[in-house]
Amino acid sequence: METESEPYVRLATLRQLHQVMADMNTARSLADTLQTVADGVVNGLGYELACVNLVRPDGDLVVAAFAGNPAAEALITGRVGSRESWERRLGMGEAWGDLRFIPHTEGWVLDDDDVPQWYTDGPAPRFEDEWHPSDRLFAPMYTPGVPGGACGELIGVLSVDRPRNGRMPGAWGREALQMYAFQAAIAISNARLRANMQRALVRLEREQQALRASEESFRQAFEYAPSGMAIAEMGGDQHGRILRTNDALCRLLGRPASAMRRYSFSDLVHPEDIGTLLRTSAEGGRAELRLGRRDGTYVWVSLRNSVVADAADGPRFLLTHVEDIEDRKRRELQLAHRASHDSLTGLPNSAELRARLSSRLCRRQTQPGVLESIDTAYGHPAFDANGHGFDFRPGVIEAFDAYDHHVHTVAPEGERDDGTKGLAVLFCDLDGFKSINDRFGHNAGDAVLIEVARRLTRGVRDGDTVARLGGDEFVVLADGLGRADAQDLAVRLRNEIIQPIRVDGRGMRVGASFGIGWAHCGMTADEVLKSADERMYIEKRSRPKQHRRAG
Repeated sequence: METESEPYVRLATLRQLHQVMADMNTARSLADTLQTVADGVVNGLGYELACVNLVRPDGDLVVAAFAGNPAAEALITGRVGSRESWERRLGMGEAWGDLRFIPHTEGWVLDDDDVPQWYTDGPAPRFEDEWHPSDRLFAPMYTPGVPGGACGELIGVLSVDRPRNGRMPGAWGREALQMYAFQAAIAISNARLRANMQRALVRLEREQQALRASEESFRQAFEYAPSGMAIAEMGGDQHGRILRTNDALCRLLGRPASAMRRYSFSDLVHPEDIGTLLRTSAEGGRAELRLGRRDGTYVWVSLRNSVVADAADGPRFLLTHVEDIEDRKRRELQLAHRASHDSLTGLPNSAELRARLSSRLCRRQTQPGVLESIDTAYGHPAFDANGHGFDFRPGVIEAFDAYDHHVHTVAPEGERDDGTKGLAVLFCDLDGFKSINDRFGHNAGDAVLIEVARRLTRGVRDGDTVARLGGDEFVVLADGLGRADAQDLAVRLRNEIIQPIRVDGRGMRVGASFGIGWAHCGMTADEVLKSADERMYIEKRSRPKQHRRAG
């Protein structure tokens, strides 16, 4: 929504605001209402990010809905901030009516509290009313009070960030957000009331022996739903155990209903997605994760939870909706693969190569006595023999933890094989490739590059990396090799490359020059690649020019 000044608010803007409020008040469940409230801030009020923090029965606030950034949503949804921290936030900053604005100049005092939050980056403001990435704006939501009296109880807080026009909201924008928070509080209160009424009705129908018809209706909807559905236990020793599944879920996972009752979702989820499953809140929780099929493969699903409960006994069981999103995830993975891999050969590209190499290196060396000499008691930076610094102050203690578990990369010393195994970096440059492009055209040159990439990949071990650096340059990362092993690998790969390559019925040959560098901690990825590149040129110049193309 644009932030025009009165009386020049566009009719389209008012219609947009009216529509999001209508959507908010027609949501069926509390979970849908909370998500619609968050979506409405993004779709109707002109902010890029919105978060609904809902007051729990114990008084603390939980992140119940998020809109505008899937990564931030996965990070903080379901996390809890204490009531004390929230009251501190709402008690400081500038009062814009019922809103609370905390400018970036004051917000630093909140960095260490326990309120879940996201962080955005950006340049410092260039003019007075420009929004700063660290500015914070909150809209408290209260239950409707007595007419003409004070507000009711706090039921939640709307957190908004990053106005689309880049400026702080003006009078119209502030009033619109305040009005929206007021209406959101009414919608949430009504949703809670509807939920309480539904639970009371279920209990009454059970007491009056009228539950059979309701159960049959639910069974029909559950069994014949086009997407997967499951009911699981809540609480106790059997928390999360699957009690019932529909046919769609059984078909999706290739498992019979009788077998499904032996599992919980934590048994079926991919090991890498356990954290995502645990972060999914019970009521209205959403997650995208992988579930295991009977044949050992995994399928990407969108998982949404809701709690079936009654007012007297509390939560009874968990109703989970499972939707197959394998095709969408496959497209996303394909896009990610294209960004990190060479479009011609399919090999990792330069950026991916540097990322893989950098992940094996740290900034400090492993000379004897260097690590033992670091005294962290004073919180001062320490330096290794090459001048690389490590900061062990309390603010960067996580970096120390990372180093503490880091497996240092070492390299063989001298020209003789001393038995040391390290990460070998083989820099390969093709000889005679330019003449193929000049004589037969780029299509033939591309075919040669594709075949060379295939031969290099075939000649290394599983777990080794073959990357195309660009043009006719390739790099091989091979871990756990000694100096003689690396030299043997270079010879074998070169012998593979110099074999004739047939393109359109015509035999072509290229040679290859290899330079072997060694990666070890204290070097950057570029330094390691430069070392291997220099050794490659030494090897290339050492061979007569007439023998380079064929080896």
